[in-house]
Amino acid sequence: MKTFVFAFLLVAFSACQNEPVVEIQTTLGNIQVELYSDKAPVTANNFLQLVEDSVYNNAEFYRTVRMNNQPHNQVKIEVIQGGLFADSLVDKIPTIPHETTQQTGIQHKNGVISMARNKPGSASSEFFICIGDQPALDYGGKRNPDGQGFAAFGKVIKGMDVVKQIQMQPDSGQYLVHPVKILNISRIK
Repeated sequence: MKTFVFAFLLVAFSACQNEPVVEIQTTLGNIQVELYSDKAPVTANNFLQLVEDSVYNNAEFYRTVRMNNQPHNQVKIEVIQGGLFADSLVDKIPTIPHETTQQTGIQHKNGVISMARNKPGSASSEFFICIGDQPALDYGGKRNPDGQGFAAFGKVIKGMDVVKQIQMQPDSGQYLVHPVKILNISRIK
C-alpha cells in the first residue's frame, strides 16, 4: 500500500511539474506564472502562443481595481489588468472560446490569472491577476451580468509582491496614471 501511495504521489508531482511557466518582466519587478494548460487548454495555450509570438513585448499593466476605486459597483473585486490596451492592437488578435470556471475547476483565488472580456467568446489578449479571492469572477458570480464568469488559466507562483505594488500605483478612474511597462513575457519552463 505504501508503495502505491508513493508511486501515486510521484506521478501527481511529476504531472504538476510539466505545466508551462512564464515570467512577466515589468519595470517594477518580475512575476512568474504557472499556466494550467491541462485544465484550461484553450485559454492557457492561447496566452502561451501570444507569449511565444512576442505579442506582449512592450505591453503594460494599465488598470488597477481596488476596494476604494469602484464606488458604483455593487460587487467589488481586486485585480490588476494588463495587455495591449489599445483597441487598435487588441482587435488584431483573434478571440478564443470561453472556458468557464465550471468547466476548468480553476477558481479566481489569490494570484490567479484570467482573461478579460466583454461577452463570452470575446477574450483575446487582455488579462488580469486576482489580489485576494474573487469568487464574483467565477461561473455564476455576480460581477458580470451574464453569469459566465471569466476564464482563469493559471496562477502566480512568484512575484505577488510585484502584483500588489502595481495595484497600489496612482490611478484615475481605475486606469493607472503611469502604466507599468511589461518589458517582456517569456516562457522559462
